[in-house]
Amino acid sequence: MSAPTVIEAQPRAIEAESPEREYPGLVAPRPRIPRPRPRLLSPALRAIGPLALIGGWAWASHSGALSPDLLGSPADVVHAAREMWDNGQLPDALRVSLGRAGLGLVFGLSIGLALGVLTGFSRLGEELLDSSVQLLRTVPFLALVPLFMVWFGIGESARVILIAVATAFPMYVSASGGVRNVDRKLVEAMRSFGVGRLALVREVVLPGALPALLSGLRLSMTLSVIALIAAEEINSTAGIGYLMSQAQSFSRTDILTVCILVYAILGLLADVIVRILERVLMPWRGQGQGAGR
Repeated sequence: MSAPTVIEAQPRAIEAESPEREYPGLVAPRPRIPRPRPRLLSPALRAIGPLALIGGWAWASHSGALSPDLLGSPADVVHAAREMWDNGQLPDALRVSLGRAGLGLVFGLSIGLALGVLTGFSRLGEELLDSSVQLLRTVPFLALVPLFMVWFGIGESARVILIAVATAFPMYVSASGGVRNVDRKLVEAMRSFGVGRLALVREVVLPGALPALLSGLRLSMTLSVIALIAAEEINSTAGIGYLMSQAQSFSRTDILTVCILVYAILGLLADVIVRILERVLMPWRGQGQGAGR
């Protein structure tokens, strides 16, 4: 008998069937990988709008479509700003206005944060204070100007208190809502370890409510500039508002424009400061930005 022949099975290449071949209606997923953007692209895009406005403003002034009696040209505004800076009027006015806005903002943030934590952390505090604070919040702070003039006179106290009142309510709403949204299980766990109320607020509640607190800070800082404009209309003898009233008396639209631009720059700087604080205090938020862009 002949020896049986051994047939070696040759391995066959197993081809992975594609989803399109097995299921004709499906499309192979192609993950979208975001391309890295140049570092200067975002600032350049943000500058397009303001530069376009300045260009249109300069063209309208040069062509005569915009009368100097209505609005000075960009060159006149730059000249007026340089003149006011050289003679010391603009630095002194900035120092006074920033002092008013900063002092009122500190008082307003402190009051709003304290009341917000109290009503958000304590049910008794919410029942006693929230309805009264919400009632006062609905009163426009501009309507309080005549009343504050009667109560506090026309000195610095009325201006600072008006800014404090205007900035306290945004921080109160943000702080109260942020504290309520803190994980209650984490709070109860820390209580079970014997952590006191003050330490619990400092170590757990405030860090957990940090996003809401920064949102309230942004609103309060922006509103402090708006309240500063109203406060400096109370018979001011110094500050940006005083320069505006003097320029209005002499129909100096270039100086009026300088003062308006100063207020706008102050509001923009307030927003930039909060954005920097967000990146420093919450660096993880920047990692998820632009996912759908």
